[in-house]
Amino acid sequence: MDFNQLLLRKQKRWVRAAWVLGLALLLLAGFYLVLGGLYISPFEPMTTLKARLLFELRIPRLLAALIIGASLGVAGATLQVLLGNVLAEPGVVGISGGASVAMVLVLFFFPFAATPQVVMLSAMAGALVFTAILVTMAKTLRLTTTRLLLVGVALGILSGAVVTWAFYFSDDMSLRQLMYWLMGSVGGVTWEQHWLSVVTIPVIGWLVLQGKKLDKLMLGEEVARQLGVDIHKLRWKLILAVSILVGGAVALGGVIGFVGLVVPHLLRLTLGSENKMLLPLSALGGALLLAAADLVARLALNSAELPLGVVTTTLGAPVFIWMLVKNHDSH
Repeated sequence: MDFNQLLLRKQKRWVRAAWVLGLALLLLAGFYLVLGGLYISPFEPMTTLKARLLFELRIPRLLAALIIGASLGVAGATLQVLLGNVLAEPGVVGISGGASVAMVLVLFFFPFAATPQVVMLSAMAGALVFTAILVTMAKTLRLTTTRLLLVGVALGILSGAVVTWAFYFSDDMSLRQLMYWLMGSVGGVTWEQHWLSVVTIPVIGWLVLQGKKLDKLMLGEEVARQLGVDIHKLRWKLILAVSILVGGAVALGGVIGFVGLVVPHLLRLTLGSENKMLLPLSALGGALLLAAADLVARLALNSAELPLGVVTTTLGAPVFIWMLVKNHDSH
């Protein structure tokens, strides 16, 4: 078998995987819409109650889960190339924490200005600052895998401490209720909040189209520069795009971890590292994983709803531990 046949075979595997993920996503979306406290059968007449439940609660919530999942999947895959680290993920390296800190500070110090637009912009600003810190430290200090993760964990602990202090000193009940939401939840998402989706969907599309440039970047900065890539401009565009996606995801659904770690890594293990195909499949896989996790969060208990972040962490933490052991860095 020659080289061209091998490439064609690999391309077919990617396309087949895209079809499988796409069909699985459609099937899951169907189950998501009909299952719940009130079963909505597609074969029975639609009542007013069922129509309101479907169009005012379940569809906006499903769209939020899909968009957040796709955002985190693509952001995780991009960060792993940007930082040169397969263990990089917005939650693990503290970027989601930066977005949540900025949101909580706005709600704590400027509650009169806390419109949805301001909250969204503050989340993006927090994610941008933390992403810039990580990328700058990774490049200037040439951090190893272990040290980069330690920096990320330290940033996560710092952001957690700031959020905890804000909650402790707050008498505002809405800020206290925000604590549950920050554990990850799309339960209260309405159509009005989906203006965030209008911002994030084009960014997802743009990042997905950067696969060829990311493939060149994986060869090393010098090689990428020789191949015509403006490294400095591309890096800051990617940082801004990742910040918008993470900030939008946190603003829409709280801090949801491990989606951006598990999905791209499993795709790399099974199919390969070509970012041209990996990025769109990470979007599909992230959307599929988060919609499935939210379905579990809704249906697991009869009397209450599990926080979405708890479900994704339960699924992702064992995979992260396995990856950390596999990529053990003794430096």
